[in-house]
Amino acid sequence: METVLIVIHLMIVLALVGVVLLQRSEGGGLGIGGGSGFMTARGAANALTRATAILAAAFFVTSLGLSLIARYGEQPIDILERLPAGQQEQGSGGGGVLDQLGGSDAPVAPAPAPATPQVPSGQ
Repeated sequence: METVLIVIHLMIVLALVGVVLLQRSEGGGLGIGGGSGFMTARGAANALTRATAILAAAFFVTSLGLSLIARYGEQPIDILERLPAGQQEQGSGGGGVLDQLGGSDAPVAPAPAPATPQVPSGQ
């Protein structure tokens, strides 16, 4: 459900950006051209204004829907809840949280010792 709402939200965002860019501004915007066309200037302004308002309302609705899904949707599992109750109270004794998460049981090789610089002889 969340993925579908995200896709719808992105389509609304792209349409909203396109409609806003098509609107005639003081400088002409992307609606550059003569007055001839299938719509008059006043009719185009009304249609684009209505389309912008509808898309803006849809944007707000999908944004609220996504935030509600994020808040009340299925929550990810907390790592600390996977630990047994006794080990949560131990604190820093013994192993830590990372030791309980698993992984390879192979021993870790020690880090190589830093090389000592050679002192040049006085010849």
